[in-house]
Amino acid sequence: MKADRRILVLGGDGQVAWELRRTLATLGEVIAVGRRTEPALDLMQPDSILPLVEQVRPDWIVNAAAYTAVDKAEQEQESAAAVNAIAPGLLAEAAARVGAQLVHYSTDYVFDGTADRPYKEDDVPNPQGVYGRTKLDGEEAIAKAGCDWLILRTAWVYGTRGGNFMRTMRRLAREREELRVVADQRGAPTWSRHIAEATAQVLAQLGDDRAAWHRGCGIYHLTSAGEATWHDFASAIVEHQRRQETVACQRVTAITTADYPTPARRPAWSVLDNDKLARTFGVRLPDWRVALAQVQDDLDNYANP
Repeated sequence: MKADRRILVLGGDGQVAWELRRTLATLGEVIAVGRRTEPALDLMQPDSILPLVEQVRPDWIVNAAAYTAVDKAEQEQESAAAVNAIAPGLLAEAAARVGAQLVHYSTDYVFDGTADRPYKEDDVPNPQGVYGRTKLDGEEAIAKAGCDWLILRTAWVYGTRGGNFMRTMRRLAREREELRVVADQRGAPTWSRHIAEATAQVLAQLGDDRAAWHRGCGIYHLTSAGEATWHDFASAIVEHQRRQETVACQRVTAITTADYPTPARRPAWSVLDNDKLARTFGVRLPDWRVALAQVQDDLDNYANP
């Protein structure tokens, strides 16, 4: 390992960034930044990006920051574009300026969800909402910037921290007799820690070999193995929870997307093909059920709901 390697992680205390701060610590000095850190970085202020990167002069930049309020993005298009589209391009340009490599996370929402097989990296994107469009714009801006880069598309991210589906279901299961959950959207629930660990494995392989970065440069899909509906996911969460504590929830009822309208359209099919990542780096995440059991065991053992 390069003795003085510096890794700039963006995303503050977000669920992926929080895990990255730990998993990347064996690979170099991690400098984690967000709006409330020191040094601070607000991606809504694009003029602050290059000065920070030039100050830190990292070897790697890992961008786990994003505007992820999918429904609110429909009304806050400029904010979503600033964080998801403009900032990644400026980060990539700054990386090129200081000779750093960039890792950036994207989303299944770049696709329209009409497929009947897992999406591959070279399938044509067709985002259906502001969030997906801005994330795709960010991908394209990075590809044009001239640095070495990896884009890792993931989906249905959850973990022990922050606001996410699993934590919401656990809370609601304690409060409500019935949970009504959409059963006609399908994807792969993906643990934030596994995303961070996979990122660390890839970076450890690439190291400081610029030729390896040039060869590996591109988009990769990174989600748990298997597939589920949101109803499947919720049912598995509550089933495990019932074995550990008394909950109010008596049933998890399947509903349709039409029964739960939202401002933004969600992809009905969000399953991603992870074979390219496995072929290139030998990295493949376990089944989502295995990961979920591990996460909930952590919550049970450390009493952190």
